[in-house]
Amino acid sequence: MDPTKFRPSSSHDTTVTTTNAGAPVWNDNEALTVGPRGPILLEDYHLIEKVAHFARERIPERVVHARGASAKGFFECTHDVTSLTCADFLRSPGTRTPVIVRFSTVIHERGSPETIRDPRGFAVKFYTREGNWDLLGNNFPVFFIRDGIKFPDVIHAFKPNPRSHVQEYWRVFDFLSHHPESLHTFFFLFDDVGVPTDYRHMEGFGVNTYTFVNAAGKAHYVKFHWKPTCGVRCILTDEEAALVGGRNHSHATQDLYDSIATGTFPEWKLFVQVMDPDTEEQYDFDPLDDTKTWPEDLLPLQPVGRLVLDRNVDNFFNENEQLAFGPGLVVPGIYYSDDKMLQCRVFAYADTQRYRLGPNYLMLPVNAPRCAHHNNHYDGAMNFMHRDEEVDYYPSRHAPLRQAPPVPMPARPVVGRREKATIRKPNDFKQPGERYRSWDADRQERFVRRFADSLGHPKVSQELRSIWIDLLSKCDASLGMKIATRLNVKPSM
Repeated sequence: MDPTKFRPSSSHDTTVTTTNAGAPVWNDNEALTVGPRGPILLEDYHLIEKVAHFARERIPERVVHARGASAKGFFECTHDVTSLTCADFLRSPGTRTPVIVRFSTVIHERGSPETIRDPRGFAVKFYTREGNWDLLGNNFPVFFIRDGIKFPDVIHAFKPNPRSHVQEYWRVFDFLSHHPESLHTFFFLFDDVGVPTDYRHMEGFGVNTYTFVNAAGKAHYVKFHWKPTCGVRCILTDEEAALVGGRNHSHATQDLYDSIATGTFPEWKLFVQVMDPDTEEQYDFDPLDDTKTWPEDLLPLQPVGRLVLDRNVDNFFNENEQLAFGPGLVVPGIYYSDDKMLQCRVFAYADTQRYRLGPNYLMLPVNAPRCAHHNNHYDGAMNFMHRDEEVDYYPSRHAPLRQAPPVPMPARPVVGRREKATIRKPNDFKQPGERYRSWDADRQERFVRRFADSLGHPKVSQELRSIWIDLLSKCDASLGMKIATRLNVKPSM
């Protein structure tokens, strides 16, 4: 082929995955890590290229979580957790920290109805005295995948068909049939909690595993849980969702705004589950696997504080559309874990904000820290900070800038070879089956109907239906049989 006459076209596609430069990608399922669990290496060029390209797919709308609503308020520490973390805003009961919270749907565009069956985002920005901490999560405690290299793929599968711009579940089932770890999240998506009544009656979960570090340097894995004080309420039927959405496609946004305006302030309690990393081998799952929950009978919820939203945003564009979150924003006493999804998100979210809002997005008032801050990040598009220094480098004897005192960080050694590998304890079927069996018969029946209806899409092949029935049967044999009967498919198990 004459390279001077080559025209980029899908008609020239190869049958193997390559980088944008044409080099073959020998593993597009696992990120390159130190050992089988991580952390992820920055030298995984394909991962960085893939996620960076994914973050630049939309202008200027968010690629995910485009449809959202925000409100402001405070977080109050209510319990002594200083044995777990030295985070300043958790230094003592009664300490209050200003926050802004953004709720969202994940997949669909800014103008989409808020009654769509879809995960909901639950993102909180804490304006602490030691900088901003962003805690990003969803209304489900688990996610479809456990490795960040697959994030662009799972979102592409859920997004509308690139040819027709119609969301079609055959694409979801096709992709996730290769990833049985997704089963657990399906048991939330197709459950009653798949369509919250509104944002006030919705739980939130950090999903990722973070690390608390106390003043002595002791580290614990933690999972974050938000529990609404007014309880959890959901829309149970498609007919009810259509009725609510037909009356007002912004019903959840309006409910949030109106409740605050009338003095009915939404409130959530924050709890954490805590695990000593030295004890993780006793569990039959990997605590850094985002497709797993931690059993509350073994790792009980511990109260931390309360979140109250008592002020509406002053300008929707400034404080919702320009509001930018990133899990890379942590404060002393809170740190990342080797969770592969979290490790990827630390890069991806900041990168997408730099693309969406510009390199100085953290100067925007809604994103800027409320504490004093200074560094040598200069210039760039839309830089509006007045600076009159002559020194924009470090170190300098002319204008010395001191380094901050060391902060406690996890000290566990990282040892391993470069490899792309799956975790040792996937255990993809146990927790979904337990969740299904915990429901009453009516709730099980609604789940079966929703799953079967989605598998019944005319473009879902018989092969895919059989695969999914087999996967569901591994979670619970009776569940697989019920869906097989509805679809008139004979299970192979």
